Amino acid sequence: MSDQLLFNPRTYDPAHFDPETRRLLRATVDWFEERGKRRLIEDYRTRAWLGDFLAFSAKEGLFATFLTPEPAAGQHGPDKRWDTARIAALNEILGFYGLDYWYAWQVTILGLGPVWQSDNAAARERAARLLDAGEVFAFGLSEKTHGADLYHTDMLLEPVADGGGDGDGGGFRATGSKYYIGNGNAAGLVSVFGRRTDIEGPDGYVFFAADSRHPAYEVVKNVVDSSKYVSEFRLTDYPVRAEDVLHTGRAAFDAALNTVNVGKFNLCTASIGICEHAMYEAVTHAQGRILYGRPVTAFPHVRRELTDAYVRLVGMKLFSDRAVDYFRSAGPDDRRYLLFNPMTKMKVTTEGEKVIDLMWDVIAAKGFEKDTYFAQAAVEIRGLPKLEGTVHVNLALILKFMRNHLLEPANYAPVPTRLDAADDGFLFRQGPARGLGSVRFHDWRPAYEAYAAVPNVARLREQADALCAFVETAAPDERQSRDLDLLLAVGQLFALVVHGQLVLEQARLTGLDEDVLDELFGVLVRDFSAHAVELHGKDSATADQQAWALGAVRRPAVDADRSARVWARVEALAGAYEMKA
Repeated sequence: MSDQLLFNPRTYDPAHFDPETRRLLRATVDWFEERGKRRLIEDYRTRAWLGDFLAFSAKEGLFATFLTPEPAAGQHGPDKRWDTARIAALNEILGFYGLDYWYAWQVTILGLGPVWQSDNAAARERAARLLDAGEVFAFGLSEKTHGADLYHTDMLLEPVADGGGDGDGGGFRATGSKYYIGNGNAAGLVSVFGRRTDIEGPDGYVFFAADSRHPAYEVVKNVVDSSKYVSEFRLTDYPVRAEDVLHTGRAAFDAALNTVNVGKFNLCTASIGICEHAMYEAVTHAQGRILYGRPVTAFPHVRRELTDAYVRLVGMKLFSDRAVDYFRSAGPDDRRYLLFNPMTKMKVTTEGEKVIDLMWDVIAAKGFEKDTYFAQAAVEIRGLPKLEGTVHVNLALILKFMRNHLLEPANYAPVPTRLDAADDGFLFRQGPARGLGSVRFHDWRPAYEAYAAVPNVARLREQADALCAFVETAAPDERQSRDLDLLLAVGQLFALVVHGQLVLEQARLTGLDEDVLDELFGVLVRDFSAHAVELHGKDSATADQQAWALGAVRRPAVDADRSARVWARVEALAGAYEMKA
């Protein structure tokens, strides 16, 4: 049988999208399938630049259609818009076939962020024309010494009277280097963050557009051993004309953070695609391998590991799909996406690592073989939790929302499933990147109450209620609030409550099989208990916190018949998809 919860190129038909989106997604799948597995792996192993894929994208208008928002889209084609739902769908497809392809697309999204947020109409029109021509983009933020520390950029812009050497007036000469800049070797437009030499503090920040083909732009090297061209580049007296300036002052700072708000969401669905392809390979191999006269899948521990991997992957998809709705429904008075965004980046991508590890424990040496997709999946899955801010950075960020989310719900109209062909324009009008403590959320409890009869949902609800009591009675004091090691353990507990909430909301909207839901929440109950034990062992945990932690441990509800029914779904993945040679 075909599992409707996982992406399968053999049966994929995104009929829920408009005809042009449906055509482009299917065309992308067909391009990779026609290319075949041998070529896919060969390009990965030889670190080939993605010229063929980018030529396909240019021919079909893929990036231009998916990444040109209003109002520029209206001038360049009726099917163009910035639609997070279909962007997520393409993320999953590109992750399924190889993270190198996704990366070129992802850093194009980041490079476009400051442009689409800019009031510079000429720069926006230039970007739209470059997309139409099939160009890629880059995001020049990080530096070798400072990373993405915006406060200490060494990209310096010196004002010049002649407009950067082109006689326009009001320009600069930019000198400095950037590091970890994807597409920096080929981008038609690089959004570069720097600071003026004549103005101190935030008022001196500047975002400007550079061209990687300009003589004053030097590509130093690819800093990784990969097809992903993650460049170091250097500008030396690069002429920045007035029409190249995208943002100045505090607006440049906000544009950097708001761009990351848009871009880092894409990591979750790329992770999902990687895990899906790897799962087909892993289950097919395990089912076909005979050990001691029996298929490997006959062993109880193998069934448990593959079932855990499957339900975790389903949970990743449910959470990410529901998060899309909150992104698309966001506005000045609804910024809930600011919590769900780091959750997708941190929680979903680390779940992806667990999924790969569980499968790798089963297939063992097969996971190293050079003719498998799994070998590259096992490497590439590690990168996603570490891009666009580490797990620790994003855990610390979600903690800012914990009290309001758990204890201070606000009234919001229900957010529907958002698959409509609409432009998500608010993402480029987010405004100042501050005020996180004032963001409010709808009550998380009804999502759990709707499935109160599902045993393991009820168990996690008990643990969630216990976390509320912890926040009210045993929360970290002022001294502990400086102990990030302890706070991160608390953040993991909070993340599980939020993860469960959106999974349950999406399950309700899609009619998910309750066997799968119960099996998934049994895994989440175990996770919560493990993080509670971790909190118990922290050096600075007080006696009350230690007692609370042990009291929050729960055993999942075990049901052998339910587990067998879910295993049947996993077993059916054997042979369900294999990429042609």
